Formats: sequence, structure tokens, C-alpha cells
Amino acid sequence: MFEPIVITGMGAVTPLGLGVQALWQGVLAGRSAVGPITRFDAAALATRIAAEVHDVDPLAHFDRKDARRLEPFVQYAVIAARQAIADAGLDLRPPARTRIGVIVGTGIGGVGMLIEQARVLETQGPRRVSPFLIPMMLPDMAAGQIAIDHGLEGPNMAVISACASGANAVGEAAAMIRRGTADVMIAGGTESAILPVAIAGFNVMGALSTNNEAGPAANRPFDARRDGFVMGEGSGVVVLESLAHARGRGARIYGEVAGYGASADAYHMAAPREDGAGAVAAMQAALASAGLTPADIDYLNAHGTGTRLNDAIEGHAIRQVFGAEADRVAVSSTKPVTGHLLGAAGAVEAIICLMAMAEGAIPPTVNYAEPDPACGGLDYVPGGPRRATLRAVMSNSFGFGGHNACLVFRPVPGEAG
Repeated sequence: MFEPIVITGMGAVTPLGLGVQALWQGVLAGRSAVGPITRFDAAALATRIAAEVHDVDPLAHFDRKDARRLEPFVQYAVIAARQAIADAGLDLRPPARTRIGVIVGTGIGGVGMLIEQARVLETQGPRRVSPFLIPMMLPDMAAGQIAIDHGLEGPNMAVISACASGANAVGEAAAMIRRGTADVMIAGGTESAILPVAIAGFNVMGALSTNNEAGPAANRPFDARRDGFVMGEGSGVVVLESLAHARGRGARIYGEVAGYGASADAYHMAAPREDGAGAVAAMQAALASAGLTPADIDYLNAHGTGTRLNDAIEGHAIRQVFGAEADRVAVSSTKPVTGHLLGAAGAVEAIICLMAMAEGAIPPTVNYAEPDPACGGLDYVPGGPRRATLRAVMSNSFGFGGHNACLVFRPVPGEAG
């Protein structure tokens, strides 16, 4: 019997603001952060909207040197990790910090720095390329910088599995604690890829919504009018430890990481398997590792990107897994509010699931108004949030390359969260 692994701290930097409460209140209210792109002139792009982070002044969080040398995806992760560590009340003094590790996932990493320095190379020559190019672009730098920030000497790495990265990071962190590699893990995802080349790339794939005039109403998961996702950015970070370790130091406990499943479609570089077999396998593995059945799950936070293929295939995969329970379970996507945070999505949505359990509320699928029979006819929580006692919740994250990750959370008896 494995010792339960629990979440004792959470932090978030999202387009809804700084902190978990800003994220949760925005999601619950259905207050979309989607708006016109302000970082650059997007006039030539088919998609001119995104969910940008506006509340981070680097100089409020870093000295001038670090503010210059840390890419935004690293800054967001460091800020979210500081929040999570403070929330958990961790003792970071030696020897405790030698047993604290970090895993932070990202889908894209420091591509902005790479593009900028490629231009420098082309226009000014190789001697003008920044000596900080390599460390600034490396995807593992978010995890590395969090360790540097706090002196954490445990295992440290990045998980890179496209839009499943954040969920995989949380699941793998729990596995590390179970096998005794660390006592505490800081885990999550981070992304900052609202860039012309990224928008253009997703546009030519047909993945992004081009309904610019709709603004906050553009992203419509599971709706018959959906035409793609809207890109977001930010970071979600959580603190994981064993239940015994958490209780031993009197920590507040948000919930247990009860189950984790991962699979590969082994099918196509961008499209999900038409039969949903990979998604089905990940959900079934998560349930099995939690020792639960579909009848135990009360809420599922869907990957729910708002693309034609993903939503239809995910809806039918959920129906396959849940069977007779499929019409009972509440399913919603929170991406219309936060934007699709790519490699950070799974971690941010894990935090949303934990808050849903703690607060007894199910967030709605904003902009869902015209059901699409192709999406499986599930209860996609239209209209507004619902009050509910949640015995266990599930979170799906799927990524290009056929990566599938699923997390299951449940309350810990006797813990208020």
C-alpha cells in the first residue's frame, strides 16, 4: 500500500491575475481574460486575440539583472513557485532542502529569445549573439531557476510533452516521492509563447480561433460553433509531499494526488487518434492507480481546447471510460477563461480541480451554448458554476505528438483543505 501523496501549497500566475484566488475567482465567475494582443502588432495574423499576463512587473519580483536574464516563462514559474512554497510553509533550511526537488514542464520554453538572437546573428554577426542565449532558451531553466532561488538540492528537471507537460510534471513528481527520491517536490508547468511565429504556426495548422471580433467569446469548447483555441500564458506550481510528512509538520492539505495515468496515441504528430484510444488509456490508468471507478468521479476538467477534432474525440473517450456514469459526471473546460496555457495548462487546471474540491463548486464551460452531438452529449456545465460536494475529480491534458496525461484528486479525510 503506497503512502498517499498530497498537495500542501499552490501558486499561480495567469491572465486572470497573480495568485490562486485570482485564478479561481475568475474561473468561477466565467470572467474571460481573452482580449486583443498587445505585445506586438498582430494586424497581419489571422488570430489577433490571446489571454496575456498583464500583472507581472519583472522589477517587482527580480533585481534588474535577473529581470533581463530570465525569459518570461522562467519568471512566471519562479513567481508561482514562491507563492506555492510560502503557501505550504516549507522549511527550506539544511538539511531539509537537500530532499526537495523540482519538476516544471513547458511545451515551448524560451523560443522568444531564440528568435531574437537569430535576428541578431543574421543582422549583426555571430560575435553579437548574447552569451545568455543558451541558458535563457533552455526549457529546463524554469526548474533550475526555482532551485537556485531557494537552494533546493533534490532532483531537478523539466518534463516536455507539449500541452500535457504540466500534468505529467505533477504526476511524475508524485511518483518520485513514492519511490523515495525526495521528501517534497515542487511541480508544475509554465509557458510564455504569445509570439508572432507561434500564432502564425498554429494558424496555418488551423488550431487557433480566428473569431477575433468575438474576443472573450471566441473560444467555445464542445460547442457546435467552435473554431479553435485561444492561446494563453502563465504558470501553475504545486507542492507535493507524503501524507505522513505533511501531517508531521502540521501542513494544510488541499487534497491527494490519488491517480495518474499517461499514454501515447502513437498515431500522428498533431491529430489525436480518431477512436480516442490514447485518451481512454490515460483515464483508465489514472482511475486504476487511484483504486477508483467512474462512479467515484464527480467532476472532470476536460482538455477541451475548442478545436473540431479534440473536443469530439475527447467527448467520446470520456463516454467510453465512464459508460453508464457518463451522463452523471459534470465535465467542463476552463480554457475559454484562462486561454490555453499550453505546457502550463495541466498544472493550472490541477489547481482549479483542487479549488473545486475545497470550495464545493464546479466551474462552467464558458461560451458553451449550442451543443454539438459529435461531442458525446455530456453534461458540459453550461450557464454558470454549480455547488457540489466532490468526492473525486479528474483532469485531462493531451498534447501534440500524442501525449496523454490524466490526474485524479480526492479530499483527504479529516482535512479541510
